[in-house]
Amino acid sequence: MQSRCANSAVTIKPGMKPQTIGRALGIGLRVAGRMAGERVAGQNTAGSGQSQPSQQPAISRPEQLRATGQVAGKATRGVARGVGGFLRPFQRVGGILWLEVTGVFFALPVVVFAPAVWRSRLSWAHGPDHRTFLVSLGIVLLFSYLSATSFLRARRK
Repeated sequence: MQSRCANSAVTIKPGMKPQTIGRALGIGLRVAGRMAGERVAGQNTAGSGQSQPSQQPAISRPEQLRATGQVAGKATRGVARGVGGFLRPFQRVGGILWLEVTGVFFALPVVVFAPAVWRSRLSWAHGPDHRTFLVSLGIVLLFSYLSATSFLRARRK
């Protein structure tokens, strides 16, 4: 399915990936500029032959507001598409970076609690540090899992 902007030679196809900043932002800005130019030209030609404001054509206020809102909506969608196309490559890199940073932060409790596990390893069954060993081991195992899966997810992206 293709959509063609009104009075525009630009055809936007689904799945179309802009390759440059100029292409991504240019399409939206050209369409918005063309629509704004047509609107200004329409106002100039309608207002140039009239000497009194009471002779303006009778357009109801809600219809005029609706038309203005539609023009603004089309311009906004064009600009949003252009900016979205520009930011799309950074989304993937940002996601990978986020997963790696969270993996490092999940590894910090492992580094902090691993020595406690080692010190209390002899009390694993019934010693004086039995509770310390179990709690520390649980924290180390949980955060090791979270850290490893975060790095694996980053690698798969």
